[in-house]
Amino acid sequence: MGIVTNKTDKHQSCIDSCQKCAQACYECFNECLNESNLNERKNCVSTLVECAMMCQMSVSMMSMSGQFAKEHCELCAKICEKCEKECNMFKDDHCQKCADMCRKCADECRKMANM
Repeated sequence: MGIVTNKTDKHQSCIDSCQKCAQACYECFNECLNESNLNERKNCVSTLVECAMMCQMSVSMMSMSGQFAKEHCELCAKICEKCEKECNMFKDDHCQKCADMCRKCADECRKMANM
């Protein structure tokens, strides 16, 4: 449900998923920085930040009913899928949880883009 209006109610599930995904990516990023194999995680770490930023932008676009929100969510889904793939390369708990959240967000973004 929207906070000030009900105009974005149809996108609320995607908005919530993008917010959670951004948080998961930033948390995973922070944990990855402390892993002993950080050098092996360079692609993952940069993708985590890109995914988090894209999710945050998607929340903004949907919240203001932006004219390119659907196209933005299509791209967000692609980035979330890439982030899921990167995180799945590492078996630690934080990467596995983040990968799961990225998959869920990609699914929600695709649904939103197809509305």
